[in-house]
Amino acid sequence: MRKIKAKIFGTKERPRISIFRSNKHIYVQIIDDFRKITILSGSDTEIKDKKNKTKTQIAFDVGQMIAKKAKRHSVKKVVFDRGNYKYHGRVKALAEGARKDGLLF
Repeated sequence: MRKIKAKIFGTKERPRISIFRSNKHIYVQIIDDFRKITILSGSDTEIKDKKNKTKTQIAFDVGQMIAKKAKRHSVKKVVFDRGNYKYHGRVKALAEGARKDGLLF
């Protein structure tokens, strides 16, 4: 964890997108580490149509949602912080959803 976090730092021009994944939910924040503020956040609790979807499909929707929110806040490029999670499954789906709607990382 320390090795990953030591290399990842968000700035005003390129904030950090951080993921927290629990057994039931997935949360995402866009953080400016230089000013030490959270620019925006989102989670799967904001998704309305979750019936008959897998957790991976919901994570993809959360990625799209956070990308749309980021566009409204004029954020186009981010640094991806997967935390201590492997890059597959829900984490990968969230990243792909964010990329699909225009976030660059």
